[in-house]
Amino acid sequence: MANFNPAVLKGDNPQALQSALAKAEAVRAVLAGIAAKHGAGAALASSLSAEDMVLTDLIAKDRLPIGIFTLDTGRLPAETYDLLAETAKRYPDTPVSVIFPEAADVQTFVVRFGINGFYDSVEARKACCGARKVAPLNRALTGKAAWITGMRAAQSATRAELPVEDFDSDRGIPKYNPLSDWSEAEVWAYVRHFQVPYNALHDRFYPSIGCAPCTRSITPGEDVRAGRWWWENPESKECGLHVKQA
Repeated sequence: MANFNPAVLKGDNPQALQSALAKAEAVRAVLAGIAAKHGAGAALASSLSAEDMVLTDLIAKDRLPIGIFTLDTGRLPAETYDLLAETAKRYPDTPVSVIFPEAADVQTFVVRFGINGFYDSVEARKACCGARKVAPLNRALTGKAAWITGMRAAQSATRAELPVEDFDSDRGIPKYNPLSDWSEAEVWAYVRHFQVPYNALHDRFYPSIGCAPCTRSITPGEDVRAGRWWWENPESKECGLHVKQA
């Protein structure tokens, strides 16, 4: 698993860029195939990560009819909202829909576990993710023919086996991971070469960004997911968005 930190990837990396540009052509072909097969029924579920911004850039450049949405959990860092605003300006013809959690679901969590109860146990943390992420994702994907993610196989132990095309048996639709074989260096080579907007927290040693209370900076050499749910074991570090239940 790569131990790259985006904050130290500012210099030129010709090898990574050459590889990224070659892989980008393959991703464009995958996205074009998805658009041809599913049309507007396909959607990119964007966390506004660097990977998702690469996919957003490619979708916008090729004017593909693939919708894009993101989840506003209500506890995102200010920098994430800044990126959302910047993305709207950069890609005015490729809008990003914002999906919010149901207030009743969040209230139920807070009453049961407390406002910051996610720190107390894996059960509580997953319940919070369920209310703020999983339930809104399910609503966003209702009626969709396929969904797309920016996940990479190298990101964590839970994603080691990640195909480009998969099937979401829980929702009964195809699931695509076009950047599955990309490295951290390739993602950032693409971002910097094309000046793709990205979250300012990346430059402060935040390689993986989620909700503010569950995300912190890391030190050079640490795993890229070390700053997510740092109080848990690596095996449990998923919010449930990409965990098969069936």
